[in-house]
Amino acid sequence: MPAALRLGLFFAALFVGSGASLPFIPVWFKGQGLSPVQLGVLLSFPYFGRTLAGPALALWADSFRLRRTPMAWMALGATLSFAALWLVHGFWPWLIAWFLGSTLLGALSPLGDVIALRQSRDKGFAYGLPRGIGSMAYVCGNVGMGLVLARTGPNAVLIWTVTAAAVTSVAAMWLLPSVPVHDGGATVPGRELLAGLGDLLRQPAFVLAIVVVGLIQSSHGFYYSFSTLAWRQQGLGAWTGPLWGFAVGVEVLFMWFLEPWRRRMGPEKLLIIGGAGATIRWLALSFSPPLWLLFPIQALHSLSFTATFMGSLRLMERLSPPKSASAAQTLNSAFSGGVLIGLTTVASGPLFAWFGPRGYLAMALISTLGVAGAVWLARVMRGLSPTGPGRAA
Repeated sequence: MPAALRLGLFFAALFVGSGASLPFIPVWFKGQGLSPVQLGVLLSFPYFGRTLAGPALALWADSFRLRRTPMAWMALGATLSFAALWLVHGFWPWLIAWFLGSTLLGALSPLGDVIALRQSRDKGFAYGLPRGIGSMAYVCGNVGMGLVLARTGPNAVLIWTVTAAAVTSVAAMWLLPSVPVHDGGATVPGRELLAGLGDLLRQPAFVLAIVVVGLIQSSHGFYYSFSTLAWRQQGLGAWTGPLWGFAVGVEVLFMWFLEPWRRRMGPEKLLIIGGAGATIRWLALSFSPPLWLLFPIQALHSLSFTATFMGSLRLMERLSPPKSASAAQTLNSAFSGGVLIGLTTVASGPLFAWFGPRGYLAMALISTLGVAGAVWLARVMRGLSPTGPGRAA
């Protein structure tokens, strides 16, 4: 089986579960009696924890000989944690189980990106090809779960999530290539891994990059947590799956067909464009537009998320040496998908309770700050050396 297809099937297993759980798990928790404020806290907790747990898991993963081995164990742990949601009851037990499952599963994406980026260079295929297959599976999760929920109860969300996590564990072991973590297949002592992590954090350009990416990506917090409930208030609940699926479908088109344009733009400009797209998107959604207008607004996901994401991957790769690739991608993911989106998600509960869809205005302000930071980053990157970590090419 071609390497790109094997990687694509792994990403598909990973994202078909999150495609169902991310937009629809609030429906399950709301059905258990949680208030919007409780829901915001519970959904944000994994983001905060990921700030420390993400890098810690990356360091742990880098202590193995093969990259796929710890990834299979993490997916299995996520499976058991999600299954525990059936066995416990109450806010705090649910928070702990959701935190463990989301943290373990969330750590898989940046580790998978490290493998895919390396394989794309070695095997000569575009990184966007396997990642796009994963995004298509995400669409299937969006649309499929929406259709299932229209005919069944909220428990279907949990069944889907647990099953997909279990399949991801199998896919990690059997589909991912036997890529060594370090050259020669050797393991590296933890103190050396920590030293590499420290080297990254001492680079001003690297720190600025993860802050900029974090601002833009964290502005999605309100959308991820409360768009489903907002559209249900508008009477558009049945359209949640198609709307999310359409957004990710445009993401796939970006990854598969805009590679030449992406290379011409460069990662710094992609961040500026992505942040601008996010600001326009959140401003538009704050006015509860009608269904016919929601689809072109959702197309901005190709900028707000995808352009930002693709730009951040290349920036992390450019600003880190090969031995710190996992740490760089995980730090980026942990910050943008950790503390910052945790803050926006926990704030989204009160914002939705008090202002409804107008809460998107706060997200527009955050993404605008990200645009300003991206302009500053572009100036910093122009002054860096073209060789070694921090190279500008």
